[in-house]
Amino acid sequence: MVAFPDITPDLKAAMPELRGRLLANQSLAELTWFRVGGPAQVLFTPADEDDLAYFLTNLPNELPVYVVGVGSNLIVRDGGMPGVVIRLAPRAFGETSAAGDIVTAGAAALDKRVAETAASANIGGMEFFFGIPGTVGGALRMNAGANGGETKDVLVAATGIGRDGAKHTFSNADMKFVYRNSGVDPSVIFTSARFRGTITDADAIRARMTEVQTHRETAQPIREKTGGSTFKNPPDNSAWKLIDAAGCRGLKIGGAQVSEMHCNFLINTGNATGHDIETLGETVRERVKQSSGIELHWEIKRIGMEQT
Repeated sequence: MVAFPDITPDLKAAMPELRGRLLANQSLAELTWFRVGGPAQVLFTPADEDDLAYFLTNLPNELPVYVVGVGSNLIVRDGGMPGVVIRLAPRAFGETSAAGDIVTAGAAALDKRVAETAASANIGGMEFFFGIPGTVGGALRMNAGANGGETKDVLVAATGIGRDGAKHTFSNADMKFVYRNSGVDPSVIFTSARFRGTITDADAIRARMTEVQTHRETAQPIREKTGGSTFKNPPDNSAWKLIDAAGCRGLKIGGAQVSEMHCNFLINTGNATGHDIETLGETVRERVKQSSGIELHWEIKRIGMEQT
């Protein structure tokens, strides 16, 4: 197994008031849906927003930082992740609440829980979140969307912590949303968000959420070790149609396979490595380019180093 130098004693000595948990050489495989990848040199779980700000203020600038949520849209390479991986725990960052037509949620709250909180308060417009298997933090970073809705459609404002430990608030316009991305500095770690919907009939909201869930269960391999949609849809096209037309449905490399059910999903059939999954994805991209002339772009995030 890959092992990085243990720098946690130095970090703890430099941050005597730190309240969160620091772990050295912590496996990231169990934190991702694919269940692959090497360790984080340091995994930090902050106690709350102030603890996160304190940590970032005192963290040496040369150490890279990456944030993970529930790992539903992530490939960790087999060589692991040097520097610090920060995971916002649901206990500290997962609360949701509703007042009027506003839902407030911590960055570690599941998107599905945002939809449920909205529905319980008769707030419509957030049903699409019910079909996204990630967290609010990821939704903010990538303008997550499904079933005809996107994060940009409902966001009022988001809060986050900069790499220097400073707290920031971002309006919807400040987020500079585009398809599956936002324009906020990548070093900002989102901590919470406020969303606005429309007071709607409760039965209509629940019916829409049922539609969203049924679509996921019948069209996507949600019970497999997968990572959600692998590639962004090109303009006026569907990634899965291009992949299917290129003859990639069911294609295998090592323990990784293109889903037979929905070929914009890659699957760990049981013994895949991060290298298998990423190589399969790149092979699909090459075949689609040869077949259609269209270049697919990764939607799944890929982090860390190749194993040497």
